[in-house]
Amino acid sequence: MEKRKHFTPEQKAKIVIEVIKGERTLNEIAAEYGIHPNLLSRWKTEFISNAGRVFSKETDEVEKVKQSYEKEKDELLKQIGQLSYEVAWLKKKNLASSKSREDRMKMIDRNEKKLSITRQAELLSLNRTSVYYKPAPVNEEEYLIKRIIDEIYASYPEYGYRRMTSILNKDYHIHINRKRTRRYMREMGIHGFCPGPNLSKRIHGKNLYPYLLRNLKIDHPNQVWSIDVTYCRMKRGFMYMVAIIDWYSRYIVGFELSNTLDKTFVIEAIQKAIKRYGKPEIMNSDQGSQFTSDDYINLLKNNGIKISMDGKGRALDNQRIERFFRSYKWEKLYLEECETVQQLRQITKEYVEHYNHRRPHQSLDYKTPAEYYFGGYDQLLAVV
Repeated sequence: MEKRKHFTPEQKAKIVIEVIKGERTLNEIAAEYGIHPNLLSRWKTEFISNAGRVFSKETDEVEKVKQSYEKEKDELLKQIGQLSYEVAWLKKKNLASSKSREDRMKMIDRNEKKLSITRQAELLSLNRTSVYYKPAPVNEEEYLIKRIIDEIYASYPEYGYRRMTSILNKDYHIHINRKRTRRYMREMGIHGFCPGPNLSKRIHGKNLYPYLLRNLKIDHPNQVWSIDVTYCRMKRGFMYMVAIIDWYSRYIVGFELSNTLDKTFVIEAIQKAIKRYGKPEIMNSDQGSQFTSDDYINLLKNNGIKISMDGKGRALDNQRIERFFRSYKWEKLYLEECETVQQLRQITKEYVEHYNHRRPHQSLDYKTPAEYYFGGYDQLLAVV
């Protein structure tokens, strides 16, 4: 029995086209391909009856392509319009100059209808969660205790949480335990110092560096800078301040304020100080998280600055910046009772200006830090 032949759709179409051409008889074509003439006839009928569908399908495909194109075009036009709107929105925010994180936070417009809060955060390079975050109201008792802790610490930075707890209980009749005092001090970014050699076990970490200032003769500006962060109380609330001081002259080369205790405003302060005054040979700090972060370490390394860190719990390793903070608080901050961040910024700016240019220092032969900084710098340039 002869095996039945099988044809692919393409082969069938080719045979049927020959039939339709009519150049040969149906039997001739059937004989050539070994197909029964009746089958060829059926193929032809099916082919012709379905030919319309081919063109209909083609038309459908064309229509689908056309619709897809129109949709893509509309989407592109929509995106172009949105981008144009975003560019115009950013221009109004005047981002040509460098803006601090706090300034960019103020640019968020919660009434903006065309730009979501999330998109505004992306355009302003802000973390979305920080934009939506609303701090819980400060407990009045907690705020009062932190004010007192801040005043005590400004005068006695060597006090740890144990002694601080004792003073709060005995002198201020505040019933508080050590655990709570320690938590408040951590939230404020402060800790007690040990006045003598540090005998405690050194904490481990990849970004810890030795103290480089011991027995170092500091005799010119920009040889050593110190950096630290302090708690700044306000009438209702608080901010954090980072300041950078030149060891030789006590000149404040940079400061920034922030409502969060993170590394961002620390990095900004250093970048601005370097841009304005050049870079130091050594930067000294404590072992706080802001100063052991990869961003901080990499910034100093990329600028060829040697990294120095206080010994854990050492009171005198960063004494110049601690003394500046004490003067700033007792001579200005505690007297003003700022109600707004704008006020705090203004009085801080005024005090730094006063401290640098008008406040004489006994240790500087009653010269101002500015006289010492720029005078010493001129002398250094003359020697070079």
